[in-house]
Amino acid sequence: MIYSDELETMPREALEALQLKRLKNMVERVYNLVPFYKNKLNENKIKPEEIKTLDDLKRLPFTTKQDLRDNYPFGMFTLPLEQVVRVHASSGTTGKPTVVGYSKRDIDVWSELMARSFAACGVGRGDVIQNAYGYGLFTGGLGAHYGGEKLGATVIPISGGNTKKQIMIMKDFQSTVLTATPSYTLFLAETLKEMGIEKKDLSLKVGILGAEPWSEEMRNNIEEKLGIDALDIYGLSEIMGPGVAIECKEAKNGLHIWEDAFIPEIIDPETGEVLKDGEEGELVITTITKEVIPLVRYRTRDITRIIKEPCICGRTHRRIERIKGRSDDMLIIRGVNIFPSQIESLLMDTEGVEPHYQLIVDRVNNLDVLEVKVEVSEQIFSDEIKQLQNLQKKIEKDVKDLYGINIKVTMAEPKSLERFEGKAKRVIDKRKI
Repeated sequence: MIYSDELETMPREALEALQLKRLKNMVERVYNLVPFYKNKLNENKIKPEEIKTLDDLKRLPFTTKQDLRDNYPFGMFTLPLEQVVRVHASSGTTGKPTVVGYSKRDIDVWSELMARSFAACGVGRGDVIQNAYGYGLFTGGLGAHYGGEKLGATVIPISGGNTKKQIMIMKDFQSTVLTATPSYTLFLAETLKEMGIEKKDLSLKVGILGAEPWSEEMRNNIEEKLGIDALDIYGLSEIMGPGVAIECKEAKNGLHIWEDAFIPEIIDPETGEVLKDGEEGELVITTITKEVIPLVRYRTRDITRIIKEPCICGRTHRRIERIKGRSDDMLIIRGVNIFPSQIESLLMDTEGVEPHYQLIVDRVNNLDVLEVKVEVSEQIFSDEIKQLQNLQKKIEKDVKDLYGINIKVTMAEPKSLERFEGKAKRVIDKRKI
């Protein structure tokens, strides 16, 4: 279902002309209103009027999360606080939080893009959205909430946690759409089973899941357990929040990034060189409609690639592949680069294990070691020890064969690993580095 034919199926030539017009206006604005950008552009000997084509974007400097922290709290804002109607912030677990502000127009644009995203997942008027994203400084809850209302759907602002109440509400209110993290959705499915509620007892038809990397295998697991379409949504607070990109129900293959609001690039995370469409690297986003905190070439640290081939749904906005992981979450084990999502894919394809796992990285005798703790199914756990040992050896061999590293696998009993109401914390790094 297309929300705006005019914008979502715009010919590429017209879309790129709109991008260029908005890019020029944005660069001029930040140059004149944000001292950080004025200094950056002057250092790089670039004037706003020199941006004449979309290709000139690569001449502009990058913006990083550290830049936002250095200008904490409002140093990157282009408008005075009396024109800022809302402020969100990241969790700030590794220092000062990154702060983002929104004007009334910013909220309207965000709501529109989220409504567009919901529609791409087949959601419309008459749907009941159970919004299990967290409300507060985190952008997920309110972003989905405003988008659902803009679309004309009914929104249940239940937020995360209180899982048994979630399920009661889901059943009694006949929720048709779930918005949550993939890991929490699995926990909901597990709790449903414990409560003796079957998927046919629910009205759920679609899950719009994001805020953490997840694998195709996890999608299959969720769809099987809940009998729904599970679709990937992408966003980050610094850029807007959820609704930057979304999978369409028709293809379920890559996320359409709304290019009338964002210009995506893929760069080599080491050199900063812009890569061609189709090559894997770090996603960089330039915002071209934001009023309060427009960002030039923001380094997301998310690893993906741009899919330029046309989509069967008819939308002309390019797609990004499902996020593989973050460049700063990538594990380097004895010289081998590996993402948690790669381990997840392998585990989800292994019969007898549950979709709950933990990666523990440590350093022993100056060598990095990786331990994978994985829950096994009730049936396997109750089998003889030899069965467990065989499964353990199989996973170790599969990882060795696929990724060329030796790991230690620890089999955990069912329901023993931590469940998460928000973003899953899969990696525990014990190395003193």
